[in-house]
Amino acid sequence: MASYADKPWLKSYKLGPFKLKTTIEYPNKPLFTILDEAAEKFPTKDAYHYLGKRMKYRELKLQVDKLANALAKLGTKKGNTIMVFLPTCPQFIISDFAILKTGATLVPCSPLLKAPELRHQAQESGAETIICLDNHLNLINSAKNDTRLKNIIITAYEDYSPVESDQIKEIPGTYHFRKLIADHEAKAPEVPINPSEDLAILAFTGGSTGVPKGVMITHYQRLSNILQGLPWMMAPFPNYQGTASCLLAVPLFHAYGHYLLQSSIYWGLRTFLIPDPRDTQMIVQLMNEYRPFLLFMVPTQLLKLAQPEIMLKRMPVLVMSGTAPLPAEVAQRIEQKIRMPISEGYGLTETGPATHINISAFAKVTRFATSTKLGIGLPIPDTEVIVVDPFSEKEVPFGEVGEMWIRGPQVMKGYWPEPGSGLEQGGWLRTGDLGKMDEDGYFHVVDRIKDMINVSGMKVYSIEIDEVLFKHPAIEGAATIGIPDPERPGSERIKAFVKLRDDLRGKVDDHEIIEYCRQKLAPYAVPKSIEFRDNLPLTVAEKLFKRALREEEIKKMKEKGEI
Repeated sequence: MASYADKPWLKSYKLGPFKLKTTIEYPNKPLFTILDEAAEKFPTKDAYHYLGKRMKYRELKLQVDKLANALAKLGTKKGNTIMVFLPTCPQFIISDFAILKTGATLVPCSPLLKAPELRHQAQESGAETIICLDNHLNLINSAKNDTRLKNIIITAYEDYSPVESDQIKEIPGTYHFRKLIADHEAKAPEVPINPSEDLAILAFTGGSTGVPKGVMITHYQRLSNILQGLPWMMAPFPNYQGTASCLLAVPLFHAYGHYLLQSSIYWGLRTFLIPDPRDTQMIVQLMNEYRPFLLFMVPTQLLKLAQPEIMLKRMPVLVMSGTAPLPAEVAQRIEQKIRMPISEGYGLTETGPATHINISAFAKVTRFATSTKLGIGLPIPDTEVIVVDPFSEKEVPFGEVGEMWIRGPQVMKGYWPEPGSGLEQGGWLRTGDLGKMDEDGYFHVVDRIKDMINVSGMKVYSIEIDEVLFKHPAIEGAATIGIPDPERPGSERIKAFVKLRDDLRGKVDDHEIIEYCRQKLAPYAVPKSIEFRDNLPLTVAEKLFKRALREEEIKKMKEKGEI
C-alpha cells in the first residue's frame, strides 16, 4: 500500500516555481526581525491603511522601538507575558512587535471576551501587563482580581485614525499608549533570543470545542510558518514583493489573522485593516476602490459577499479563505462576480497556524497547475500529513476518510506551560479533523470528529449536509448538528439550523427543505427537523459555533425530560 511517508503531494509541486522536493532553509533569528528588514527594504512604502490613514514601514518601526523601550522601562523582562486585548487596529501591530523586542511573549485576546474568560487567560498566562481600549477599562478592572495584572496600558479607538485627538486623555492607574511612545526614544532593548526555544506567542484556542488552551509558539516556529506560506504561494509573482497590497478582513487577535499580518509585513505589502470583520460594506468599498491583489477572509464573510445585492467589480484579486470549510456554492458565486479564483487553506492555532494551501485554485492565473481542485489543497513545504483511523491509529488508504495528523517545523511547542503536551510521539499533532487525500496529494476536510453524526451506526458528516443546504437558492446560511435520539439509545437525530435570504423569509417552510434534502442525500442523512434562525451563532473568528447549538438543544431536551 502506498504510504503518506512518500509525500505524494510532492508530485504536485513539480510545475513552475512550486517545484520543491527539499526543505526550505529556515533562519534561526527572532521573529521581530521581519519588521526591521521590511523597514530597511521598503522604508517609504505604506505598511498599512486604516480608516483612510496610512503609516510607512519606517515610521512603524520607529513606533515599535519607542514602545519596546517604554515597556522595558515599565519592568518588562524576557519571559514575561503581555496581553493585547485589542480589535484590529494599528496599536495591535505596534504592540505585537514591541513586545517581541523586549523578549516577552504576546498573548493576543479577543476583545469580545467576558470578564470570566479574560480572567482565566490572565491567570493562566501570568501576565502582569495588558494593552486595551479605554472603553474596556471597567471590564479589565472587574476581571483583574486574582490575577497578576498591574500595568494597564490604554489607547482610544480613534488613535491612529483620521479623527485622532491632539489631546491625550490620561486616566489614573493607567498608562496611555501614545504618551508612552511620545515620552521614549526609539531605542528597543537588546535582548538575547533563542528562536528555537523562546516563546513569541501564547495564543489561546477559540474554545469552540472545549475549554481554551494556551498554545506555545516559538520565534522559530512562526517564522518558519511565514516562509512556508506567502513566499511560497507568491513565487510566481516576485515583482509584487514590496509593491502589492492585501485586504485583511480576519481579526488580528485570531491566529489566522495574526499570521497573515506578519506574513504581509515579511513580504512588504500594504495591508488594509478592517476594524470590524462583520462590516461588509467597508470590505466591499475597499475592494472596489483599491482592488488589493490579495484578499484574506473567512467563509461567513465570503457568504455575505456572495449575496445578490452586493455589487463587486471584476478585479485582479486572489482570494484566500480559511478557519473553516468553504462551501463550493459560495466560492462559485464569488468567482462569477469578480472573475477570479478563490483558494482555500487550512490550519489550526496549534499548527502555527498554516499547514495547507490550495495552489490549484490559481491555475488559470499562474499556469503552474494543470487543473483546479476543490478542498484545502496541498501540505505546504516541509509539512507532513498522515490520515489515520481515529480508533486504531493506523493509516487509511488514500481516498478514505480518517483523522489528519500533522507534523512540521511550524507545529506548536506544546500546550502552556508544558513543552510537548498535546503532541503524540514523534511530534505529531492530532487535528481532530476528518479528511481524505487524493492520488495527487490534495486534501479535503470532511468534518470535525466532534461534529460527525452517528445515525444508527451510520457515519454522517455534518459538513456534507451543510454543503447541500447551501445550494438551495433560498438559503443564506446553514449549520447541521446531531442530537441524542431518545428512541434509539446511542444513536443521534439530525437537525439543521437554517438562515434564509432576507427576501425569501416566510416563503419557504421546513417541509420544502427536508424534501429538497431527500433528493440530494442518502435516506439516513436527511435532517429530521429544520429550525429557521435569523442568525446563526459564530465564534470570534466568524466560524459557525455548532457546539453552542448542540448544547442548547441538549439543554432543551433535558428540560422536557426527553433524555
